[in-house]
Amino acid sequence: MSEKFRLLAMGGDGIGPEVLSCGLAVFEAVASNAGIEYEIEHDLLHGAAWDAYGTFCREETVHRAKAADAVLVGGVGGPKWDHIKVPGGPEMQDGLMRLRIELDVYVGLRPAIAMPCLEHLTPYREGLITGADVMVLRELCGGSFFGMPRGIDQLPDGRRRGYDNYVYDSDEIERFAHAGFRMARQRRGKLTSIDKANVMECFKLWREIVSEVAREYPDVTLDHMHADNCVYQVAMNPCAFDVILADNMLGDIVSDQLGCIAGSKAMLPSACLRGLPLPGQRIAGIYEPSHGTAPDIVGKGIANPLGTLLSVAMLFEYSLARPDLARLIAKATQTALESGCLPSDLGGTANSASVTQAVLASLAL
Repeated sequence: MSEKFRLLAMGGDGIGPEVLSCGLAVFEAVASNAGIEYEIEHDLLHGAAWDAYGTFCREETVHRAKAADAVLVGGVGGPKWDHIKVPGGPEMQDGLMRLRIELDVYVGLRPAIAMPCLEHLTPYREGLITGADVMVLRELCGGSFFGMPRGIDQLPDGRRRGYDNYVYDSDEIERFAHAGFRMARQRRGKLTSIDKANVMECFKLWREIVSEVAREYPDVTLDHMHADNCVYQVAMNPCAFDVILADNMLGDIVSDQLGCIAGSKAMLPSACLRGLPLPGQRIAGIYEPSHGTAPDIVGKGIANPLGTLLSVAMLFEYSLARPDLARLIAKATQTALESGCLPSDLGGTANSASVTQAVLASLAL
């Protein structure tokens, strides 16, 4: 890490630039108050980069991301760019996916915590999610998202056939499993690995490797669960889960479901890391809210920025090794919500700016 913390900021598409500006306001306030020297560099990614440069991720952007101590992204994608095909593998079709591969940030951390002030907004009956605190670890650099061959073929009889290769090597699973067990060891000591080993060879290997790695962590309780059953069990009793270990595809699905626990998908932050650092150790990473780019509300100033603000909290925890500042932001977020400052997706009328100002005020900096 350089002496001055280097942050690469990219708004991306849709509401991404709007929530990014909110995240940067909180980052700058907290960092300045803590005496952290920093510099922020801006760039374009995915659709915004395509419109400006004809590519989803420039080589210059990759170099900047590798030189940065952290990358903060507002969100990428949208119907305008969904069917553009460019030369290269799957990672070349998506700016954020390319950055994940280039930086080898294979561990995706996606937490969800039930806040008492938002429990009435969830689909759960009273008391069922009280105290729920679930961390999904999503593998980000392998699986069906990147497997080859893939494509859509025109068959001689006129039918079309689409296919993707669902593939993992043992070393990919092993390094990811170690991160999952270390995360569980730092939390409540329970790891649930999800798969479809009942029908897929790839997941038979997944289950074997995770079980082998488990022998090195006798203090962590491991459960294997089929993914469809996991989704059901999370819906029925989310408090039964601590850390969920999932591949790229299944992790994408189950982590979105956790929006039900948090009160809204827009409340979900994420961190993409190259492994799981030891406490007190800094690590570079990509931080982004888990929600989409919401083209229908672009420019209205009403997007919920809290997933981005909580992603900034994760940035302080992992890339600056300042969990105290992460807790400060999380507490300020909860205080702002408890005061009644709710964006529209949480049943309120507060806009992006007023929610951010309420969090800044709650920080008492």
